[in-house]
Amino acid sequence: MEKEKLEKRKKVIFEFICDPHYVPMKQKELAVLLQIPKEERPDLAEVLEELVEEQKLTLSKRGRYSRAEKKYAVGTFTSHAKGFGFVSLEEETEDWFIGEKDTGGAFLGDTVRVELKGRVGGRRREGVVTEILAHGITEVVGTFERSKNFGFVVPDNQRIAKDIFIPLERSQGAVTGHKVVAEITDYGGGRKNPEGRITEILGHSSDPGADILSMVRAYQLPEEFSQRELSQAERVAKPVSEGDRKGRLDLREELCVTIDGEDAKDLDDAVSLRREGETYILSVHIADVANYVQENSALDRAASQRGTSVYLADRVIPMLPRSLSNGICSLNEGEDRLALSCIMTFDPRGKLLGHTLAETVIRVRKRLSYPLVQELLEGAGEEKEREYGELLPMLKEMEKLSRLLRARRRKRGAIDFDFPETKIILDDRGRPLEIRPCERSTATRLIEDFMLAANETVAADYFWQAQPFLYRVHENPDGDQMKKLGVFIRNFGYTLHLGGDEVHPGEVQKLLDKIAGTPEEALLSRLTLRAMKQARYSTDCTGHFGLAARYYCHFTSPIRRYPDLQIHRIIKENLRGRLNEERVEHYAAILDKAAKHSSETERRADEIERETQKLKKAEYMESHIGELYEGVISGITNYGMYVELPNTVEGLVHVHSLEDDFYEYREGDYELRGERTGKTYRLGQRVRIQVKAVDRLCRTIDFSLAESSAEEDKL
Repeated sequence: MEKEKLEKRKKVIFEFICDPHYVPMKQKELAVLLQIPKEERPDLAEVLEELVEEQKLTLSKRGRYSRAEKKYAVGTFTSHAKGFGFVSLEEETEDWFIGEKDTGGAFLGDTVRVELKGRVGGRRREGVVTEILAHGITEVVGTFERSKNFGFVVPDNQRIAKDIFIPLERSQGAVTGHKVVAEITDYGGGRKNPEGRITEILGHSSDPGADILSMVRAYQLPEEFSQRELSQAERVAKPVSEGDRKGRLDLREELCVTIDGEDAKDLDDAVSLRREGETYILSVHIADVANYVQENSALDRAASQRGTSVYLADRVIPMLPRSLSNGICSLNEGEDRLALSCIMTFDPRGKLLGHTLAETVIRVRKRLSYPLVQELLEGAGEEKEREYGELLPMLKEMEKLSRLLRARRRKRGAIDFDFPETKIILDDRGRPLEIRPCERSTATRLIEDFMLAANETVAADYFWQAQPFLYRVHENPDGDQMKKLGVFIRNFGYTLHLGGDEVHPGEVQKLLDKIAGTPEEALLSRLTLRAMKQARYSTDCTGHFGLAARYYCHFTSPIRRYPDLQIHRIIKENLRGRLNEERVEHYAAILDKAAKHSSETERRADEIERETQKLKKAEYMESHIGELYEGVISGITNYGMYVELPNTVEGLVHVHSLEDDFYEYREGDYELRGERTGKTYRLGQRVRIQVKAVDRLCRTIDFSLAESSAEEDKL
């Protein structure tokens, strides 16, 4: 057979056998199924023989052909505190399991070559690390412990199973309890611990802010801006001049307000609303950050690297220097500011009739906070109504339009997860004084509704213009995950209608409506959210499942999100008629990379924000050991059950602490059942607990069930 013809047929046969629905077949069965004439079957035999020789196919003893298991692979090693680990491969969704004896001395984050060993329990692939190709982590953050003749660093990251040995001459004088950064000089292996040297002492573990600073270092967040970046920010952060206003739509006389949290400093969005007859004219004004941060400048490179601002318990690590984010790019009251405005016209039912995008100059009349707007809408009393009298009619019209927009979203099936955020109040030394849930209000929903409307409008506009763009996409959930959710919620008397393997977002919202106000609401809402995929940035407009939106992007926060800044540049060039073929090709070449990097930095920010909250929650509960609370079982595992308290703190009740009985965990049943007593603990069940222990290093809290009615009466 000709070589070209052979290669083409090999490709066809291999792709057929790689199909997920393929079952191992003999040569004759393949020939019949593929309708290969008898005279061409020798060619099929040749093709199959070649694929077996290339180790792409395997031939069983019974003569059946299957896709060969990959015997070698390259991936990233992730260690576990118990000694074993996993290797994640770029082209595969499932990690390979690596036993404790098979890690080959690999360290967390190493790029390794692995050899297939078999399958764990017949399912997950198991491998052996045969070669370490590159080290991914060069520094470790942890707590220094000093002995007489040497020191060592206990890593903050629990996935690093071994302490780092530090010779005293390389300790920089660190003492026991210091939070330090250690550079790894020898990764060890076998029984030998990694070795390193101290490069930075962050402070004592009891020093204010040292705990959060350690996490910032561990996540390698860029804290400071270079002198060049700061100087550039200072140079461009000039007051708005006549030249700046030239060519812009002047909206300074429009009644315009910002509505944010009381402690917000980077005010990047403002809103205004007026009525023309029956129609609403809503303007969403976004700080024109792109006017000050030019593409490929030092500031732009810094913003691109950071990807997003990071909001931690005691500090903010901004995407841009504060002279911009809190200064000229912040829409401060009474100041002329440059903006990119989305001016939308809605009919009396909240349907979008048309819109305009424009470069504008605005002047915010009043800076308002969420609590103040809520107070004004509910009736704030004569004194405040006199003070804010000119704003009241507009705020009331905003509330009406907000409800109309939300009703339209809900009608099309958008999902509204109403989770309270955690509010952590710290003292001047960074110690938590109070932890409480922060509920959404009419005022917060109002701004949310207006920002969603602008984001959808801008995305639809640029999709139909077929210009290069960055979209915010949220893919349909995995069918198997939704089926599991459907099975579980039947235990509570609820159903989730699935069409084959797919679910419409409207069905998810119906479920959330049914459980609203019930004891199991928080639990089922979280399980539903976990069944969803994670939203991300993409150059392909594939839609947003959670919002039931065909078109969606992030347009409204260029101070703190790089994708917003990037699309502002595209919009501005388009408005000025400069989006020519050359610029289109330029954006087409860079946006995929920007989307990937922005998604990664967003996930990193989310993770460190969660971890700092867990840290402060653990620190807060240290002063409440022995106290009694009522909570809801929020998770079940084979080692115990998690209980969430009304203040959003979550702790673990270990299975071995559950009375004098053996409790069995049955996967899929979401319950622990006592073997002797038959007593069960189920997800969503309310229980009374006592705070038993706290481990601040591991950021964990242990609970025990309150045993006596006398104790429970104290609640």
